[in-house]
Amino acid sequence: MALELADPDAGMTPRIDLARHTVLVTGGAGFLGSFVVERLRQRGCRKIVLPRSAQYDLVDGRAVERLFRENQPSIVIHLAAVVGGIGANLAHPGEFFYKNIMMGVQVIEKARRRQVSKTVIAGTICAYPKFTPVPFREKEPTCAPGPRRSLCNLSCHGG
Repeated sequence: MALELADPDAGMTPRIDLARHTVLVTGGAGFLGSFVVERLRQRGCRKIVLPRSAQYDLVDGRAVERLFRENQPSIVIHLAAVVGGIGANLAHPGEFFYKNIMMGVQVIEKARRRQVSKTVIAGTICAYPKFTPVPFREKEPTCAPGPRRSLCNLSCHGG
């Protein structure tokens, strides 16, 4: 991985020379992803791969393998997720949980097997209720309103 020094006088912080890398951004057309892609371009990244779900089903390991084979990323930023807000999470907790977990597992495993130099994964607290205190602390379990809790809450808190 090519590194450049951002500011030697400010602690020798290493930075990745993005112009030398192919960066795969799953979810790159989404809310967070579009900002990440913009920032990558500002930092000089010339080759950004933005897979769309119509091209690559990230739940399917064969599709993810094809994505990596066809694009040869050296950096992966995984932001893709099945989302829909609290209502959709309550209506489809198992489906959302399964698809999001599988997308993450497939992307992480393909990056590991292909020895990708840097893999970044982002998460969200979308599964938590509207009035969750900010900043959110993991030691403070929070449940979705009503009798049903999302599978994400149950898996994180064992409740």
